[in-house]
Amino acid sequence: MERAKNDFTDIPEVEGMGLYVVQTLTGQEKRAQTYLANQCDAAELGGSIGVVILPLETVFEVKEKKRVKKEMKFFPGYLFVQAKLYGPDPARPRHEKLNVDVWRFVTNAPGIIGFLGGDHPHALKPREIADLADQAKGTEGKERPKIDYKIGEMVLITDGAFKGSEGPIDMVDPDRGKLNVTVTVFGRPTPVELEHWQVERKVADAAGSLG
Repeated sequence: MERAKNDFTDIPEVEGMGLYVVQTLTGQEKRAQTYLANQCDAAELGGSIGVVILPLETVFEVKEKKRVKKEMKFFPGYLFVQAKLYGPDPARPRHEKLNVDVWRFVTNAPGIIGFLGGDHPHALKPREIADLADQAKGTEGKERPKIDYKIGEMVLITDGAFKGSEGPIDMVDPDRGKLNVTVTVFGRPTPVELEHWQVERKVADAAGSLG
């Protein structure tokens, strides 16, 4: 079985296993996925760990006015781990207890912060998994512009009729790759719609002012 996956399709159904949300350190998602998928057999937990999902989507960004495709994490900072996290409790019939070996293997993995839900995580319900799959499917075949600007951020316009003007971002439309920026035209604030590649971020200088 290929344990490392990048989507929610064809998740094998294994009795006793649930799909859990695991939080990771920023930028450590792939490292954590690789470790969990590759080391579970060595830890003699191959029967307790199923697929480890790091959903990806295709985005594009403009570098030096060239359109570049790349894969980005759909849920940055999270993995979805299929595991037998609970098992029968011999001391309490009809009750379950935490599988400590699985818990420790996952939470001690490089780049892992812990299970979402703290000490008592709950497996995702089938409807929740289906919703996640639908969200991811919505991006299939579509390239989404990479936009990391935020509302209120100051930018400089580098292309078009308002080149050289600057102003705050009022709206970000990541699906269309567009921004609304308010600039001063004839002494009056005027919102203009721009492509995301027509602006650049204003950075603070050594004195702390924007420039």
